[in-house]
Amino acid sequence: MLTATNRHTEAEPLYRRALAIDEKSFGADHPNVARGLNNLARLLEDTDRRADAEPLYRRALAIDEKSFGPDHPNVAIRLNSLIGLLTAANRLGEAEPFCRRALAIREKRLGPDHPIVATGLNDLAELLIETNRHTEAEPLCRRALAILEKSFGPDYPDVAICLSNLAALLTATNRHTEAEPFSRRALAILDKRFGPDHPPNSSGVMRTYIMGIT
Repeated sequence: MLTATNRHTEAEPLYRRALAIDEKSFGADHPNVARGLNNLARLLEDTDRRADAEPLYRRALAIDEKSFGPDHPNVAIRLNSLIGLLTAANRLGEAEPFCRRALAIREKRLGPDHPIVATGLNDLAELLIETNRHTEAEPLCRRALAILEKSFGPDYPDVAICLSNLAALLTATNRHTEAEPFSRRALAILDKRFGPDHPPNSSGVMRTYIMGIT
């Protein structure tokens, strides 16, 4: 609750105390401890202390691997926390194998057409786009888009994210004519869902982008 209201200074000692209680009560390698480590690490990351957060994320990952096995969904959750930190720090080469592993766990557990798998595909595609590996990223973008459209319909907000990523990829490879309809469709979805002046849809940015490729 305190972190949700940006009262991180008050929240930190409470997280640390809860973690100490769990370690004393359950032992250093208990899943409850992993959860506490992850919570504390997220707070540290939110306050720009990535170097302090990283070993906590890694320890939480190791605990859940030991507790549940390497292919458990909890492990994918811990991997995603570490992926977020590494990506934010622009350590994309380190993030990629974790991203691929989290995706593989979810495909195995949930099946290849699950919406959560689409999120993993999109995350990996974004990483590949950032490293200019557009040929590898494109089929991931298209597969994620197909899964979300099938699962939720063509106007679901997350579909707009896939459309936008695909448009960015096509633009980066000088395929502007192909990119334009994806950009326009993404903008239409967001305008319909949030309204043209709502901050989360970044419609002004998208309109500028569309103008640039038209």
